[in-house]
Amino acid sequence: MIDPIFHSPEPISLPEGIPAAQFEAELRQVQHVVASAADEAGLLLAARRIQELVHRLVDQTQAARAMTLFISLLNDLLTRRVIEVVSAEAAIDGVRWCWISLGSEGRQEQTLSSDQDNGIIFAGDMEASALRSKMLPLAQRINTMLDACGFPLCTGEVMASNPEWCLSLPEWKERFRNWIIEGDPQALLNASIFFDLRPLYGATELSGELTEWLAREAAANPRFQFQMAANAMKRNVPLGLFNRFVVDKHGKYPGTIDLKVGVSALFVDAARIYGLACGSHASNTAERFQQAVNARRLHPKDAERWIRAFYFVQMLRLKIQQRSYRLGQEMHNHLAPRELDRSDRWFLRDALLQARSLHRRLQLDYPGSHGMF
Repeated sequence: MIDPIFHSPEPISLPEGIPAAQFEAELRQVQHVVASAADEAGLLLAARRIQELVHRLVDQTQAARAMTLFISLLNDLLTRRVIEVVSAEAAIDGVRWCWISLGSEGRQEQTLSSDQDNGIIFAGDMEASALRSKMLPLAQRINTMLDACGFPLCTGEVMASNPEWCLSLPEWKERFRNWIIEGDPQALLNASIFFDLRPLYGATELSGELTEWLAREAAANPRFQFQMAANAMKRNVPLGLFNRFVVDKHGKYPGTIDLKVGVSALFVDAARIYGLACGSHASNTAERFQQAVNARRLHPKDAERWIRAFYFVQMLRLKIQQRSYRLGQEMHNHLAPRELDRSDRWFLRDALLQARSLHRRLQLDYPGSHGMF
């Protein structure tokens, strides 16, 4: 019997591009398992069922946009249930709070291998330090349970259980204001994670107010946009002379390209800049490009090419992670171009050329930013 304090999760649908006839029934079963989870054992079972469904889907679809959205929707479903189950045991009176997702989860672009990036916005009649003391033990239990369910703890400690990221609404605004004003490398790194926030559970109006405020602040600060552009252009497109692939020569995966850091991030960073510049509230990469088109900052055909290239790289990442998983290895994002067939090598080279054209567009829109750091 499910405790009546729990909420039945809202039904989710298979995104376009995933074969509904084949997976609709299994999705309903997974949703039932999640809704029925009322303790740790139930949550772990739900996590296993979600993992099984997702891996089967990756084997049978090439629709990266649909897959990363669907993975994110399922992870949202499980995370909300974890929060409900864990917070049911906590006495948190006099506090309004919102659990926010960040990074790839905030953008709804999760692949098969994603760690935790989250935070809390809270409000109440007590001082922020007192409210934080009430929230942190709960946040720690939630982060620990999410880890048990297959979402590894963030090595950079970007989690709600870190007092740095469990803040009142005024504290969050002050933190963002400082990042926008300072614009140093650490501030820009933080901004690249936290500007991708999305409310997941609780008093979502707190996140809504913060997002509205952020959209106005970022759009009104061209200097900050220039600094973000300069930071984005520090990433080098892994193409060399005659458009040959530039691969890592050392490290854990020699002879490979890191598709996450070396390629996907190029599109994510640029989309974030254009989204912020036009006052967009979107956190998703494709939506940011589209809203920049709507604001007449980008040409529709350019945005379409960049979105298509981005999702081709995302699909390669999913396939690499899937192969690692099937072999019982650590999932990663490193691709050896020589292992691709001729067609996929051509498409990868084209995706990197699109990343290069996006960099050039940034340089045109933010002249002088290339040498800021």
